[in-house]
Amino acid sequence: MPSEPLTHDPVVEISQVEELADDLVVLPNRGVELVPNIGVIGGDHSVLVVETGLGPRNAEKVLAFASEYAKGRRLYLTTTHFHPEHAFGAQAFAGEATYLVNGAQAADLADKGPGYLEMFRGLGAQVARQLNGVEPATPDLVYDDTYHLDLGGRVVQLRATGRAHSKGDQVVSVPDADVLFTGDLVETGRFSIFPWFPPYDVDVSGLRWIEVLRRLIDTGPRVVVPGHGDVSGPRLLADVRDYLELLRDETWVRRDSAMSEETIIAEVEALMTERHPEWAGQEWIGKGIGCFCTEHA
Repeated sequence: MPSEPLTHDPVVEISQVEELADDLVVLPNRGVELVPNIGVIGGDHSVLVVETGLGPRNAEKVLAFASEYAKGRRLYLTTTHFHPEHAFGAQAFAGEATYLVNGAQAADLADKGPGYLEMFRGLGAQVARQLNGVEPATPDLVYDDTYHLDLGGRVVQLRATGRAHSKGDQVVSVPDADVLFTGDLVETGRFSIFPWFPPYDVDVSGLRWIEVLRRLIDTGPRVVVPGHGDVSGPRLLADVRDYLELLRDETWVRRDSAMSEETIIAEVEALMTERHPEWAGQEWIGKGIGCFCTEHA
């Protein structure tokens, strides 16, 4: 989710497929803004696609790849959260795949989808072109907290995490391969994206996000597929948790001294960029500080 207009096309590429385990591949985002990592997970009789890409044209490419990969197996689709590059291509799968998400994400798609569609269309001509003709999809199957999807010889676990990066975050785990898809709860090589846009959207919670990461760390996955950035190992979960905890602590110690939010942002942004000079997305540090200021006890 960029905060400034894009100057490139956010296009999913199918040419560099990364195999993570038997019958489990990722279409990597190649570091391209507004392109997510997309998973394709196979079992004996079914295949699950994780994420659609931005808009129907990207999703049509993903569907074509998944259909060829499936070789006649039944198709399912899920998305880690409702943000446009992850879920706003679901309409391309209508009639071809069963779309399933948790209840909070389904509510986000219905309630906040139209507003995010307009916001993203303002991010430049390339983004608007990909979003042309988007109709936010209605999931075929909605679950509450956990759903075990039997693909045939492989059961994939879909788990609603509760409010964190968004109200309807979901992780997807493949226990037999020790692979975890996190969506934007975790990203490689960048500061965590806080969609903190008061008064329009204040669903992100830094405190709950930290708790979610602690729980995910306890599951001990072998491979972590972030929403964006390189596929990594379990250390990535700890790195993001450590950053969020430090962001909270440095914000709160200044908040305790009655420092203005403007001064807090200036000081903490400088500290964080010094700590992680190689990370992208510095514009999101201030959003995170604003969120943690409201969560200050």
